[in-house]
Amino acid sequence: MSTRKPATIAVRTGIESDTQHNAVVPPIYLSTNYGFSAFGDVPKYDYTRSGNPNRGLLEKTLYQLESGQGAVITNCGTSALNLLATSLLGPNDLIIAPHDCYGGSYRLFNTRAQKGDFKVLFVDQSDPQALSHALAQKPKLVLVETPSNPLVRVVDIEQICQQAHAVDALVAVDNTFLTPVYQKPLELGADIVIHSTTKFINGHSDVIGGVVITKTHELAEELAWWGNCIGATGTPFDSYMTLRGLRTLSARMRVHEESATHILEFLKKHALVGNIYHPSLPTHPGHQIALKQQSGFGSMLSFEFAGSFEQLKTFVSGLQLFSLAESLGGVESLICHPASMTHRAMGEAALAEAGVSQQLLRLSVGLEDADDLIADLEQAFALALEQN
Repeated sequence: MSTRKPATIAVRTGIESDTQHNAVVPPIYLSTNYGFSAFGDVPKYDYTRSGNPNRGLLEKTLYQLESGQGAVITNCGTSALNLLATSLLGPNDLIIAPHDCYGGSYRLFNTRAQKGDFKVLFVDQSDPQALSHALAQKPKLVLVETPSNPLVRVVDIEQICQQAHAVDALVAVDNTFLTPVYQKPLELGADIVIHSTTKFINGHSDVIGGVVITKTHELAEELAWWGNCIGATGTPFDSYMTLRGLRTLSARMRVHEESATHILEFLKKHALVGNIYHPSLPTHPGHQIALKQQSGFGSMLSFEFAGSFEQLKTFVSGLQLFSLAESLGGVESLICHPASMTHRAMGEAALAEAGVSQQLLRLSVGLEDADDLIADLEQAFALALEQN
């Protein structure tokens, strides 16, 4: 395990590694193929689908940040989940997934299970009885998403890992919302960490990618073999750009969270805001768990709009500094209506089971000035109130 702090790892990994021209920043290698020095002598890199210097640097940085032993960069976050399923699960194997996971994750596992590729059980992992009943069915893999998307629910990683390992299941934790700056699942007992690097890791909403990080070399090698086999790996340019964004991760996460804290204070006092979901709030059901396993609360938050649905639409349309868009974790602030956007693939019954209502709005707080963001929210709420 590296003794360096996350900010240092993110900034310094790969710096001054160029041996040809001594470039401080590692160059980009766009070549699709690499020469063999001699007949029968297989080089470290032969074809970019199986390996590339830029992807290798990004993998090294991320597994060091997560205290892991290996990683595989994929071409998107969903591809990282699909790589796990393809590598680890067979037709008779069971995966336990959160009932309130990201809509794309739900769609992937549900659809593949319907095809007979494996079995899936969506469970409220904060319910001890439901989780114990699911684990009694001897799953091969348990997927944990904490904080969850979009309700920012928190579950106890260490406890779930202990319970899962007792039935010989592997545990994979989606750490996209907090990043290794604020949460280290492998140090809490997890076997695998997943990120959509599209989000905070890259941080600029201009590169799609994912990563699977493992606690052991052996598992990383198995996943890398499958990643190459099914063509799930990331490209050199995307890896280069993601590493460029990653350099500022610690600084960005700090400002994201500071601004989110100010916005939460504003929202708590507004008449058109109902329940607010953020683990920093003492009223949040997972607050005590978050204090134990997180070093920060992050900047993703959701709230129930307390007015009519027409007022909700007026509020969203009136915003000038929050773009109505999917994704999250970029420098720009976003607002999302999960039921009609990121989670629409789940269907009404699954949305109701997960607690995702038509009144729910999710904010990804960006790096704009917090006072400007609050002023924007205030004027949009005022427009909504005019309809009353």
